[in-house]
Amino acid sequence: MLTENKEPLYSQLSCYVQPKSSRNQVVGVYDNMLKIALTAPPVDGEANKMLVKFIASQLKISKSSCTLVQGETSRRKVVRIDGLSADDVKKRLCSNVELVKN
Repeated sequence: MLTENKEPLYSQLSCYVQPKSSRNQVVGVYDNMLKIALTAPPVDGEANKMLVKFIASQLKISKSSCTLVQGETSRRKVVRIDGLSADDVKKRLCSNVELVKN
């Protein structure tokens, strides 16, 4: 679900996205991925943009530090988070969600 690279420092977060939800929120763990509900529809990359914006806001980092690296047309996505360790991501994003380390 969450992997880390030391040099340069970045983490990769596997997500399962549920578009067109009533609000943006971390829902829990689904199929060993972090399940995130988003209000944006899955049209013209809107949900992808909202995912990057939501993760950046939850981690309190700039949007440019988050990049969608896999899953552009799928609900299963991988987001690269520059400058944060896997532990930092867990603490900031998933404080109420139990994560299973890969």
